[in-house]
Amino acid sequence: MLIAQITDLHLRMPGQKAYRVVATDRHLTPAIAALNALDPRPDVVLITGDLTDFGRPDEYAALREQLKALALPWYVIPGNHDARGALREAFPDHTYLGRTGFMHYTLEDHPVRLIGLDTLVPGEGRGELCRERLDWLKARLAEQPERPTLLFMHHPPFATGIGHMDAQGLTGARELEALVRDYPNVERIICGHVHRSIFRRFGGTIASCCPIAGSARAR
Repeated sequence: MLIAQITDLHLRMPGQKAYRVVATDRHLTPAIAALNALDPRPDVVLITGDLTDFGRPDEYAALREQLKALALPWYVIPGNHDARGALREAFPDHTYLGRTGFMHYTLEDHPVRLIGLDTLVPGEGRGELCRERLDWLKARLAEQPERPTLLFMHHPPFATGIGHMDAQGLTGARELEALVRDYPNVERIICGHVHRSIFRRFGGTIASCCPIAGSARAR
């Protein structure tokens, strides 16, 4: 199975720049072209949060329009810059996001089981895997303890060495590590948030962060 990841689109409207520097609306199109041109083609594209910069309906509408060009199955999870309500309204056909509550889900139609985790804390930069979210994950992992599984989420569950990013890291990371250690079938945990490529051992598996969406990565 071949999995592609893009992350941290921070999409803003044309003429606007994220952090007064980056015209993010220009970056997704070449990333999509790179994904469409991959040979062999990925089975799925996972977009791991911070889909827009402010979580506004107009940004999500612009994102949906750009993603029409992506000729591969793709799935999203929210990051700290996202808003669950506006995201659901913009993508009503993406029923895996659910109608209310956390945007957790599993994708079962591939050789590797894919589990998306919602780490969003509204109004805050940090992420969280609270007891409710961890219990949901534990139940899902217990369903198929032998099947190769990949977890994907926005916030990395480890310290990156980037001080201001670690200050808005993931609450519940230690509990996640203990849980993952009980399930050696978890092949990988992939994340975004820090806009850099980072790999480290975590809970008996490998956790990684992906750079921003200007480039596509396949696994």
